[in-house]
Amino acid sequence: MNVAQASHLNAFLPVDPAGTPPPPGGSVEIAPGVRWLRMSLPVELNHINLWALDDGAGWTIIDSGIDHPDARSAWERLLRDDLGGRPVTRVIATHLHPDHAGLAGWLVERFDCRLWMARSEYLMAKAYAASTGEEPAFRDLFFRAGWQPHEIDALATRRRTVAGFYSPLPGSYRRLRDGDSLQIGGRRWSIIAGGGHSPEHLCLHCPELGLFISGDKVLPTISSNISVDPTEPDGDPLSEWFVTLARIRAAVPADVLVLPSHGGCFTGLHRRIDTLVAEQRLALIRLRAELAVPKRADEVFGTLFSRPIPRNNMPLMGLATGESLAMLNHLIATGDVVRSEGADGAWRYHSEGTASP
Repeated sequence: MNVAQASHLNAFLPVDPAGTPPPPGGSVEIAPGVRWLRMSLPVELNHINLWALDDGAGWTIIDSGIDHPDARSAWERLLRDDLGGRPVTRVIATHLHPDHAGLAGWLVERFDCRLWMARSEYLMAKAYAASTGEEPAFRDLFFRAGWQPHEIDALATRRRTVAGFYSPLPGSYRRLRDGDSLQIGGRRWSIIAGGGHSPEHLCLHCPELGLFISGDKVLPTISSNISVDPTEPDGDPLSEWFVTLARIRAAVPADVLVLPSHGGCFTGLHRRIDTLVAEQRLALIRLRAELAVPKRADEVFGTLFSRPIPRNNMPLMGLATGESLAMLNHLIATGDVVRSEGADGAWRYHSEGTASP
């Protein structure tokens, strides 16, 4: 999630008559055949919303939560009490992150069903689950951003913890692409896929029910974390995010009920997208002005984020660095900023026309 708003993670409220969120480990019906499930997370972002869609013979599950004993126990209760003991017929993971795909393999194995996912998300989920934090590309990205070796070591430990949040993913999956449509419970759900928060994040729209499952793509009170990944250090995920949000705005009506992965369900999709885009554009303007003097990625936090980023808070430092690099790479892509290597091996960024270090 966007670290500028991370202090508000525990203050989510629904902003629509969809009602009170279910308690952790519980569920409520929010539309015919659609149940809103909520799982606790043992991190600062302390919950995730999951969705169970009545699919006739059983349930299609959207996202899974992390692999954790408490989450498995919560699933056992939900399957027995809230979902009537009926089987899971398929699992759809909106994207690769462990709060969304961590227990997907466990559910798929338990019910002998298929995992449905975008190709790049499936492959990267397997890579994340196998990561040790010692990969040269991982260490190099944070070194180039200005991190010290002991800080990279601490983040590597955190990365190994995150890798442990995945149950083993199945050896095969059913691919979903942008523009696909699914029949779930006799209703058509359209797939909109695009990059930004992750390479090929899936969203699902059901015109008949007026529902839009937005995953982490559109959230009610915070913005998605848009970070450069170590496997693609020169990537421009922010451009992909802008493009995908524009496509969602054009394809999905403004009056849908948005079902996000975090926070409460809400209406006002177009207004929320416009706000998110405007906030990012303003941040880019501030950043470009700041780079009249060359700076490393870890030196622009004060310009981009409204809360302090302590250097001993590795999860927050990792998010802040990834987001800063995404904005810096975007300004490089638009020709507003250039990058050079300092004597210490770290990258410096400066506005076009200013002197390099």
